Amino acid sequence: MGRYTGPSCRLCRRAGEKLFLKGDRCFSPRCAIERRHIPPGGGGQRRRRVSDYGVHLREKQKARQMYGVMESQFRKYMTDAFNTPGISGNNLLRTLERRLDNVVYLLGFADSRKQARQMVQHGHFNVNGRKTDIPSFLVKAGQSVSWTETSRKREFFADRTDGLPKRTLPSWLTLDLTQMEGQVISMPPDNELPETINSRLIVEFYSR
Repeated sequence: MGRYTGPSCRLCRRAGEKLFLKGDRCFSPRCAIERRHIPPGGGGQRRRRVSDYGVHLREKQKARQMYGVMESQFRKYMTDAFNTPGISGNNLLRTLERRLDNVVYLLGFADSRKQARQMVQHGHFNVNGRKTDIPSFLVKAGQSVSWTETSRKREFFADRTDGLPKRTLPSWLTLDLTQMEGQVISMPPDNELPETINSRLIVEFYSR
């Protein structure tokens, strides 16, 4: 099955919470959760009790959709998390946070992770001075993320960097506004991993 190409807001309604897939729209009254806070399909009239398996599945799907990861890739991340010393759930979230498209989003260069993924695929960014167009590239501590010289000469660069969104920058990232270059200075600490994702449920889902 290929990547989901349907309405992004439908995924938020299915999850029952904002997944921040549409950038600024998620913070406006036009957000689907604000306008219609019911699951898609059937008008929301019937509400069945969700089984334990369904609870675990929904949490896994929510994490996948939030980061835009395919099932096979997500399963690989989970396998690596099990094989890495430490808490498996935190290992998984730490890997997802270090994806290049997510780092670009956190630095404020994109309005959403979906837009950041597209920008990376179009070759707008360097990692340690080398052009990288793989959204799933895992940025390591000490590596920097910057715009390519070609992209800096385009009007697109000015539009994206003129007044970056006031997004709280995690402590494991730094941003040089003069050079428009970000750097990963450490691994994401446990206390700064996404609290909206219950990684314990995801670990239990793959431990069945």
